[in-house]
Amino acid sequence: MRGAADRLHPGVLVEFALQKFGPRDFDDYFRLVGDARVMAMITERAIPLDEARRDYDKLLAGNAIHPELGQFKILDAQDGGFVGLAKLEVAAADAETAELGYMILPAYWGRGIAGRVARLLVAKAQAQPALRGLFAIIDPANLPSRKILLNNQFVSREFKDFDGLPGEVLERTW
Repeated sequence: MRGAADRLHPGVLVEFALQKFGPRDFDDYFRLVGDARVMAMITERAIPLDEARRDYDKLLAGNAIHPELGQFKILDAQDGGFVGLAKLEVAAADAETAELGYMILPAYWGRGIAGRVARLLVAKAQAQPALRGLFAIIDPANLPSRKILLNNQFVSREFKDFDGLPGEVLERTW
């Protein structure tokens, strides 16, 4: 799936592509979840290698549920470089709601990528006949993600703890 453009360097236009994670993509996944800066607003800690391998096995199983939904690598479409993770995750192939999420490598922060990815994911979700809505879970202190979701017509539904960590659930329906 082709994404919107982003300016990584002045005068250099870069497009993005989404590609489902596969069995050979663990190293890219671990670059994200093993980075404490990336995980600060998600788990409040970097994920150790053994735990990340177990989580990645679950990610791959989840990717088998639906051909168009799951967890995707965000790639620089020009050079194939890994930028981050985007997800539209469902519990079953006929699910009516999906979880929207994203993680971006720190080198790409502050460049509008997460907002563009969120718009792409919303459009992709709306193209799925079975889906009627999306939800996202964020750390209430993650104001940039909250702004991105609100700009994509998500509304706050509740605040609750997730395994002892604060969370805000936002939803969008159609």
